[in-house]
Order: sequence, then C-alpha cells, then structure tokens
Amino acid sequence: PEAGLCDAARVMREKHVGMLVVVGTAAEHTDRVVQGVLTDRDIVVTVVGRDAEPKDLKVMDVMTRNPLLAAEPSPVAAVLRLMRAAGVRRVPVVGARNQLVGVLSIDDVLDVVADQLTAISGALRGEQGRERVMRS
Repeated sequence: PEAGLCDAARVMREKHVGMLVVVGTAAEHTDRVVQGVLTDRDIVVTVVGRDAEPKDLKVMDVMTRNPLLAAEPSPVAAVLRLMRAAGVRRVPVVGARNQLVGVLSIDDVLDVVADQLTAISGALRGEQGRERVMRS
C-alpha cells in the first residue's frame, strides 16, 4: 500500500497484467493478507480522469479496498457468480487464514472451458469416425 503509484504502474506494464493484489502482513501471523487491489481502471478513473499527479500518489490512495475475495475451496461456478454480480474480471483467492494464495481471472476460466470444449469436440469426431467404419 505504501508503494508509489508510478512504481506499481511500471510493474503492471512489465508483467503485462491489469491488476495487482495489494498485500500486507497481519499482526497475528506473517502471511500476506489482501488489503486491496489496484487495477489499470483504478488508475485511469481515479488519477487520469481527475487530472491528479500520479507521482504524488501511493497505491493506497488509488486501490480498491475490501475487494471481492474467493476462499480457496470455493467451487469455480460459485466464484464466477460472485464475480458477475460484482462486475469484476479477476478475484484474489485466499486461504484459511485470509492469506493470498492466488488470483482467479476470467481468462483462466476461459482457457479451461476452451480445453474442455476441444475435448468434447474430439470425442464427438471420434464417435462419428467409429460409426462410419462400423456401418461401412
């Protein structure tokens, strides 16, 4: 949260990502606990859209506090419903102690669905091929 906003934007550019998860440590343990998220949209709307000076701002000045979080054991379908309701494309995933364990993005889900559709399509083509051979 204390990092400079320009530094965060540079990390986003270098890593080719549209969101950074802002973490800190909790007093009771040393795990990285989610404090917020910073998106490219946050920067555009809050900084550029208001003619603010980015060099004068820290991540905590712009980040979204209390973001939607997904618990690690949550079913993907349930998380997707929450994401749709909240209007977000990415959600930090937290473990039992609210520590950051990952990020789920719509892009991740689309990759898995595309792989599943390819497998289904292949199974259908295989079945059709077998049927042609058997009926010939």
